[in-house]
Amino acid sequence: MKFRTRRPEDPEVNLIPFIDVLLVILIFLMLTTTYSKFTELQLTLPTADADAAKDRPHDVTIAISADGRYMVNQQPIEGRGAAALAQAIRAVADKDSTVIISADAQATQQTVITALEAARREGLVHITFAAQSGDE
Repeated sequence: MKFRTRRPEDPEVNLIPFIDVLLVILIFLMLTTTYSKFTELQLTLPTADADAAKDRPHDVTIAISADGRYMVNQQPIEGRGAAALAQAIRAVADKDSTVIISADAQATQQTVITALEAARREGLVHITFAAQSGDE
């Protein structure tokens, strides 16, 4: 008697439980991961090749110190708000004046924005920023 021998079945790998486990791990990692935002940027500010300052009588120079004090054409301003600065600009500017903002490197951005707001209130549209020469 000759019996037929059964051929051994090829081993089969069931991938469905493996995929289920990977999806659970992926969901777990997505829920427990904290995404941190970088709140500090390392910036290198540019310098400009500035020509010598020209003496133009209609220019209004706004100097901003590191502690937030303002000077308009070398005259200190008592207030630190946009209204006080606009009043000082009104006294020395006409409609064709160019506003030159010269802010200290340590001055806050808010003080510069306040100077821009004061110039806007007075209707002055020609605004520039003073830059330090790269040679200094």
